[in-house]
Amino acid sequence: MKLNWAERLAVNNPIRVMEQRIEISWMKRSMPLDPGGMMLEVGCGRGAAAGILLNAFQPGFLCTMDLDIRMIRMAGRYLSAEKRSRIPMYVGDAAQLPHPDETFDAVFGFGVLHHVPEWRKALSELARVLKKGGMYFIEELYPTLYQNFVTKHILLHPTENRFRSQDLREALEEAGLKVVNALEIRALGILAVVKKKH
Repeated sequence: MKLNWAERLAVNNPIRVMEQRIEISWMKRSMPLDPGGMMLEVGCGRGAAAGILLNAFQPGFLCTMDLDIRMIRMAGRYLSAEKRSRIPMYVGDAAQLPHPDETFDAVFGFGVLHHVPEWRKALSELARVLKKGGMYFIEELYPTLYQNFVTKHILLHPTENRFRSQDLREALEEAGLKVVNALEIRALGILAVVKKKH
């Protein structure tokens, strides 16, 4: 589901960039990756995280995708010409990734999954494109934050089949993914490093 005006404003600001720097730093400390790997960012937004990921993890290949062409265009303007030349961007759906099986060493998703109506299918797709032993770095919000009395009138999110902590953890296991490390406030959200089982 594409972001509405309020959420685009919330995720495309300097505070969000600072937050992503902190999250990516934690992710790297939790699970350092060898430089030169193949990486995918699902739901790239304006491209801020892609630029940070490029510097932090030094992948050999990083591609980004978003469901909204406006976000892809924004990322094209946000990233420097040098970074744009190193990061292919495309419009796509997390529940139908165009990549072959076991393509990526790591997949990143920053607050994307709760926007996907078929979030379980998206998890299966992320697991499918990860190599065995590959890592899924995830930041997610739970409905308490985006479907409460105030935000449900401002933000646009799917309303059916939403996940909370236990639902997400069970779906990760079903997709063949195991939480390795996590920072979680069970009612609000999770920042986690998840590994594809062999």
